Amino acid sequence: MKSLITGCAGFIGSHLAEKLLREGHEVIGIDCFTDYYPRTIKENNIKNVLGNKKFTFIEEDLVDMLEFPKVDYVFHQAAQAGVRASWGKDFEIYTRNNILATQKLLEYYKDRNLRKFVYASSSSIYGNVTELPIREETPKNPFSPYGVTKLAAENLCNLYYMNYGTPTVSLRYFTVYGPRQRPDMAINKFVKAALNGGVIEEYGDAKQTRDFTYISDAVQANLQAALSNVKGESFNIGGGSRISVIELVKLIKDAVGKEVQIKHIEAQKGDVRDTYADTTKARKLIGYVPEIGIKDGVKKYVDSFKT
Repeated sequence: MKSLITGCAGFIGSHLAEKLLREGHEVIGIDCFTDYYPRTIKENNIKNVLGNKKFTFIEEDLVDMLEFPKVDYVFHQAAQAGVRASWGKDFEIYTRNNILATQKLLEYYKDRNLRKFVYASSSSIYGNVTELPIREETPKNPFSPYGVTKLAAENLCNLYYMNYGTPTVSLRYFTVYGPRQRPDMAINKFVKAALNGGVIEEYGDAKQTRDFTYISDAVQANLQAALSNVKGESFNIGGGSRISVIELVKLIKDAVGKEVQIKHIEAQKGDVRDTYADTTKARKLIGYVPEIGIKDGVKKYVDSFKT
């Protein structure tokens, strides 16, 4: 099998590349090293696969590419990340990297003989939801410009499936974490602060809750979606439980084994109050069952910093 991973030097993309190579796939990775966070971090993410004979790396901007590799599977992980950075003048970057890049890929592969086009969507498409857990049928009301672009790209996937039969599947990630997590993400910042004697910044009252998904579960969901017979569907990919920021900090403190300093700052625009995924549909149709709970996941993450 030959697979294309866009955003292969990112957090999820790099883990997915390693998993596919272990499963015997030939992998082609594309990444343009956007400056959302340092290039050195992304280069480190893919250091383990660059020497693999079955891995080919292409440094290119998806929007600028005229053609793409002939593959069996496309795992479209590339995106301009970040809820808080998507406001104002930078919104143009999000429309380009999240919407236009997705359209470019779909347009190219619509007439190719793909087995599956797996799109990395986001729980951000739901916005502020009062009824939990969130089901796939829950109304989509993004609470940030980032969420708007992720929903638009998912809609494009659905349109290409309905009009051209492109075998798309969208995975709505609920806050994926683990080794190599982006430096702007909460768990990454909290763990580093706790280990290094820094200050943990809690937004608002810190009672907001999140459904955290460990990286290995998110990667497994990609494989299950790709190998299934399901097409034209969207799935919630969550960790199976929700936890408040206050409780999360306690878990990190226990895993690190020392006290931490906490600073409260104002809530950020675009941050939703609660997320909690109903993964019943994913379990029934692609066999997705998260294996790593938040307590074990935090411990594994902290341990990864110590090795």
